[in-house]
Amino acid sequence: MRITTWTEYSLIIMLHLGRRKRVGDVAVPARELAETEGLPADYTEQIFLRLRRAGLVQSVRGAKGGYFLSRPPEEISVRDVMAACERQTFEVNCETHPVNDDRCSPAAACSIRPLWAALQQRIDDFLSSVTLADLMKQEASVEELVAISNSD
Repeated sequence: MRITTWTEYSLIIMLHLGRRKRVGDVAVPARELAETEGLPADYTEQIFLRLRRAGLVQSVRGAKGGYFLSRPPEEISVRDVMAACERQTFEVNCETHPVNDDRCSPAAACSIRPLWAALQQRIDDFLSSVTLADLMKQEASVEELVAISNSD
């Protein structure tokens, strides 16, 4: 698993919007957010497009236009954000880049594939359990939350 720039920037964008007073309070222009957070403006626009298509943000057109969260931060998980931007949270190499058709086809018996599937499920479950609201807390609180999740 590799955390990409798409994911990192997407979470920064969503946290910025989450820090607004309430859902739909004030629409934030993409370029303003990009400047405030030190992100590339064109990249930010592309990320907003994916987030909007996934239903995580809404947009308003016009002079006072911009973006805002479509749901409260407590209802948006890290997995939601990653899936919106990456389409998946964990890429199984043998499925996306098969080395050998006999070994890597879905019909073939492979003792490694169940390991990756189980790992993907654990990653998805963990990322689903952490919300934007959790990430909006101080770093020490987030570390505590992660430690509790890891002990389960």
